[in-house]
Amino acid sequence: MKSELYEQALLKGLAENNSKAIETIYKENFNTIQSFILNNNGTYDDARDVFQEAIITLYEKAQNSSFVLTSKINTYVYSICRRLWLKRLHQMGRYTGKIENIEETIAVEDDLEFHEKRNVEFAIMDSALNSLGEPCKSLLEGYYIKKMDMQELSKVFGYTNADNAKNQKYKCLMRLKKLFFTQYNIGE
Repeated sequence: MKSELYEQALLKGLAENNSKAIETIYKENFNTIQSFILNNNGTYDDARDVFQEAIITLYEKAQNSSFVLTSKINTYVYSICRRLWLKRLHQMGRYTGKIENIEETIAVEDDLEFHEKRNVEFAIMDSALNSLGEPCKSLLEGYYIKKMDMQELSKVFGYTNADNAKNQKYKCLMRLKKLFFTQYNIGE
């Protein structure tokens, strides 16, 4: 009951242009939308555009006194964003599925839980990577993010050969894995 009152207060605040309500809706929802769009061929700007469209849609609905929200705000915003993004992908020729009845075929709650869990895991991985220290952090970023090969890494980090760089990368990866799972298990 408490969360329903909270949701209604947010909707009312949105309808009244209350900046706190708008800010709260943004903070509670944008990261999920951003992750969804980035994981589906989009950019940060795409995420901002789609999220803005969804908030405008929610705002317009909230203005109507007869509007009754039958789900949580995050579920509603996510489903709007997902539909808008899939439509945009379809228009760009990057999505070939049928868009018409998409709300009926998408289990938004399940998808939302998955993305929220994934966001938590990404945050834990980021924290673990930051607590890993140098040169491990830079070595792993060089290999996995910058896509450098072992030859390049051995030159950059001063290893005698690619095999030594590979061994060090493995050791760093094991340390990162240990840090990640230590933090992950604490959070559960």
